[in-house]
Amino acid sequence: MSKHIAAYGEIMMRLEVPDNLLLRQAENLKYSFTGTGVNVTSLLSQFGYDTSLISAVPDNAIGTAAIGAIRRLGIHSDFVIKNNDNLGMYFLEQGFGNRPSNVTYTNRQQSSFNTTDISKYNISQSLEGIDVLHICGISLAMNDLTQNNILTIVKIAKEKNIQIVFDCNFRPSLWGDNGNQRAKPYYESILKEADIVLMSEKDAINTLDLTTTKETKEEQLEELLPIVANKFDINIVAGTIRTIQGSNQNNIKGYLFKDKRMYYSKAFEVDILDRIGTGDAYTCGVMHGELSNMDPQEIVSFSTASCVLAHTISGDTPLFDTDDIIKVINEEKNDIER
Repeated sequence: MSKHIAAYGEIMMRLEVPDNLLLRQAENLKYSFTGTGVNVTSLLSQFGYDTSLISAVPDNAIGTAAIGAIRRLGIHSDFVIKNNDNLGMYFLEQGFGNRPSNVTYTNRQQSSFNTTDISKYNISQSLEGIDVLHICGISLAMNDLTQNNILTIVKIAKEKNIQIVFDCNFRPSLWGDNGNQRAKPYYESILKEADIVLMSEKDAINTLDLTTTKETKEEQLEELLPIVANKFDINIVAGTIRTIQGSNQNNIKGYLFKDKRMYYSKAFEVDILDRIGTGDAYTCGVMHGELSNMDPQEIVSFSTASCVLAHTISGDTPLFDTDDIIKVINEEKNDIER
């Protein structure tokens, strides 16, 4: 029987400037609906899971369009409620050459999702039949309301023996001044309940106040992740090491700590079509690997290939299936598949 996976997260509107233009040059924009929860549940839907999003959208035509968009991605919308009248948006200017991509958020604190109290949802009913719940640190960073919402939903999920996946995804610009210390108690509360955690060495050092004298990222991870996993009784801690080689080319290697051992994928050279959402593709790989009982080395290889493939898809939401990922792992390259 297929597992049912839910995510608590915001649906946002992405407004992309076409043809690598600057916002000040453009006369039109391309819009789509996105967000970490959307990205995760849509890709896992492609993998064959039942997926649901727990969210809120405006009670107007924009909200109706957002719900229609996630349904087309295969996501159940039963627990997306209509409340208030704003949708969070961001403008994307795609980089080129030495110019990096640029994201500008607007209206986010006032969005329906970030102004809807958890009491508006029937959370016990929403989580009925759910096997895994995905939580993202971005939602945790928004305001007191979403922080309390997340702590409540995690508590209810654990009472129902639902697995918790927590992507730390620390965003300094959202947490503001002294952000790491402000985030620490919330992160620690969720880490105590989490089964799978996506975390970097920076999260361990800056937010959890762990220390290391090691210099390379690999050495730091190998020292810090066992401490985190042991302290919070976490089954899997995973993430990627990204080395920027140029504005449109990166080197990516995945890592995964499980059963007191660290595992790495091989390093991939990645040409970037669209960078946003690639971390979510890695998260989906880890979740699928664990749910389908892959061994740890298979999980990290599969997850990294999922992340790599997401760089080749235009838009935040990666749309491919497990067979496509296997081709990346096997380095199958064809001019045209006929």
